[in-house]
Amino acid sequence: MDVGDDAHTIGRRVRQIRQARDKSLRVVAGLAGISASHLHRIETGQRALDSRAQTVALANALQISPSELTSLPVPAPGNGETDAAIQALRLALMAASHGLPGGQVLPAEALRARVTTTIDALCRCERERDVGTALPGLIRDLHTTIAAGRDVAELLGLAAWLHTQATVPWLSITEAPIDLRWQALTLARAAAGDRDTAAPVGLVAAASARVGLAAGAFDLAQAALDAVTMPTNTTETMQLAGFLSLRRSIVAAADGQPNEVDAAVDYATELAGRTGEGNAYGLGFGPIKVGLYRMAGLLEVGDNERAAALAESLTPEAHVNRSGQAAYWADYGRALARIRGRQSDAVMALRRAELISPHRIQRGPVVREVLAELLARSRRDAAGRELRGMAYRAGLPV
Repeated sequence: MDVGDDAHTIGRRVRQIRQARDKSLRVVAGLAGISASHLHRIETGQRALDSRAQTVALANALQISPSELTSLPVPAPGNGETDAAIQALRLALMAASHGLPGGQVLPAEALRARVTTTIDALCRCERERDVGTALPGLIRDLHTTIAAGRDVAELLGLAAWLHTQATVPWLSITEAPIDLRWQALTLARAAAGDRDTAAPVGLVAAASARVGLAAGAFDLAQAALDAVTMPTNTTETMQLAGFLSLRRSIVAAADGQPNEVDAAVDYATELAGRTGEGNAYGLGFGPIKVGLYRMAGLLEVGDNERAAALAESLTPEAHVNRSGQAAYWADYGRALARIRGRQSDAVMALRRAELISPHRIQRGPVVREVLAELLARSRRDAAGRELRGMAYRAGLPV
């Protein structure tokens, strides 16, 4: 749905779609379960729409999909290469899904090295655009080799790992369309279904929950997690079980189930105490990861003071993956943005996240909303250079 050229934020899109639907502010607010004054602040950019539950509620009230609110309205400056990579990835996924991947048949060891390098680069937030550029060719070659009957068992496991730990995550941080993320997930599920080991199935469940959350399909995300029972007889599967429990906590937070949140986090905490900091399958599971998910859950329910306090008790540099460090600084910045007198600290935290993972700040709808709110608040004074720069790179008017 095209709602106009000036819909740079979710709030503006809400207003324009609401007006196109000829619905009053009071009616939409009532359907979404919020006050009319709160919806007015969202629409005018005074309040960021940074809750999954509220985004889904407003989308339902407007009779649209959540992605119509959160999708990037226009390509942000400097992101043309990323948009081109998303299109190339779409074509590669379509080709693989139709059994016509059009790649090369290669030795398993060569493909294993490329998959490992790609996932490691994404975990380390190295050359995010290069990861996107590399994925289409890797997907074509991997699925072509599987179709040729070469080392099928090993390569199916690699395919499940690649799509759940690189394809879906890269498409997620670049805010690619939900259907494209689901197509990658479908390939991963098909590969995992042909394996007799628990790890691929668990990785698919975690990725399914991620995509379900993004789509506002909380019941689907929950069902994907409920369908898997992960053994904890090895360090690797213990880390995966802990990670699945953390995903469960975020689904429960978005779905308004606080008791489920606590139970899931407590179980993950127990497992993290046994595993320590680890990185099985590129998950980066451990005590720091548990802290990051606790922060994310607090932000989902709007408890910014506790989220900031928790952030200040963590040491993000101890996380094994820089992607986890980027998530820490982004969420810390979001919490600080809502605390009186901490705007400058919020901007610096968000800038630290951008330096690690530009896509997370420039393309992520929640962070873009927070940037817009910070910018709106600073209109009466000269907005700082760092804030103006981030807003410009995110495609917001400055």
